Amino acid sequence: MAKTKIARTKSLSEKSLCTGVSETKTSNGSVHTYEDALRFLFSVTDYERMSRTSYNRANFNLSRMNRILAELGNPHRDLRCIHIAGTKGKGSTAGMVAAMLRGAGYKVGLYISPHLMDIRERVTINEEMIGQETMATIIANLAKIVKKLSKDSPTFFELMTAAAFKYFADNKVDYAVIEVGLGGRLDSTNVIKPEVCAITSIGYDHMAQLGNTLGSIAGEKAGILKPGVLAVAAPQEAEALTVLRQTAEKTGCTLRVVGQDIDYNCRFEAGPDGSPINRICMNTPFSKFEHVNVPAPGEHQAVNCAVALAVIDGLRQAGHNIPEALAVAGLSGLKLPGTMEMICDDPRIIVDKAHNGLSIQALMKALGQHVSYDSMVVIFACCRDKDISRMLSSLALGADKVIFTYNDSSRSADPYEMSEQYVEVTGKMAQVADSLDEAIRIAGSAITRGDLICITGSCYIIGRAKKMFAGRRNLAPHVHV
Repeated sequence: MAKTKIARTKSLSEKSLCTGVSETKTSNGSVHTYEDALRFLFSVTDYERMSRTSYNRANFNLSRMNRILAELGNPHRDLRCIHIAGTKGKGSTAGMVAAMLRGAGYKVGLYISPHLMDIRERVTINEEMIGQETMATIIANLAKIVKKLSKDSPTFFELMTAAAFKYFADNKVDYAVIEVGLGGRLDSTNVIKPEVCAITSIGYDHMAQLGNTLGSIAGEKAGILKPGVLAVAAPQEAEALTVLRQTAEKTGCTLRVVGQDIDYNCRFEAGPDGSPINRICMNTPFSKFEHVNVPAPGEHQAVNCAVALAVIDGLRQAGHNIPEALAVAGLSGLKLPGTMEMICDDPRIIVDKAHNGLSIQALMKALGQHVSYDSMVVIFACCRDKDISRMLSSLALGADKVIFTYNDSSRSADPYEMSEQYVEVTGKMAQVADSLDEAIRIAGSAITRGDLICITGSCYIIGRAKKMFAGRRNLAPHVHV
């Protein structure tokens, strides 16, 4: 029986959902307030929200980025940066590196993307988001620069990156941890010369831009390698690793791979409260990290933590004063928003921003290892330019039932088509909901006390879920589980 697709209407645009601001244009394009700044930012090209984007020097243009920064006084040249690329885990790795540097007593800027609930999540110093007034001032300055560059208008991500560099430089951070947005070679962040580069696990994602093979994707990620700058990397598939090593040799940088060039081991054991944890050890000629508690669940997070430790070790090798004990202490209590985050207790609802086949596979495995449940219902939404077939295959590894829905983006994959594909390929049960609210109602009425709901597949749907449950830890009273 064919399913009927229901047309959706939105009272707010996608941009308004992310910012809480209407799309009314500012007069004469001027920026005076924080709301003006947001409207201006979302008035320029935003490749994060476009389903098809050619990855070339016309769209991703480092010369344009350099002109913007020159107008700002080249703030990036005053920063000591750590640059992190990869398909899976670069946000978690960046967060761990920043936490360890803070633990050592340093003032640390962290630039990540995308955000979940508030655009200012992208730009923080010592875990504090950039202030609205400060952001408005920086964006107002950038708006004037954009007028001067009217023939070659910058993108949303370029402006946010420039704003982050300016904010970090103005506040004289000791270190700036910078996460790559897309790829690496042509990414707007690739104007820096970092102290250390890191490349996390490489898999299939953004293939329309980066290529259809692990080798081509790895080549784009390896574009952040710089002559004379140490690079560390997570264990990789052979095809990707070959490209990384070849690029490092051609570039003139040293590449050290965790588990090959860096001694590393991981143990899965019970913590003091009986809950399962991962502990890792890493010994090098410069550092000795023993029995480090990984601050997030999952074997994939143990690998991310090892890469983060390798970054710290690389800094120590270069003479930076980062005591091991203080760095490790910085990991204690680290929270990674949107990473296996429990947002509701009754029923239990976990959100995770896994958004490609590799990360969904890691999530399913981590949930099985670290969360006790009788049955799991997954609410899933993703963007249509993703490798959906790999994501669906990964979902089937752990989900007992899947509810497909939209992700509040013009890039959203059709949940009806995903449901049909999932049932056909896996033979497992699936439903469709026309909104996250409806999906949660369906899931909440279907589960029992020992079950789990997991919402995943896209940062858009995770951000929406976190907003829905902000300030409360249970479903509406009429839902009984």
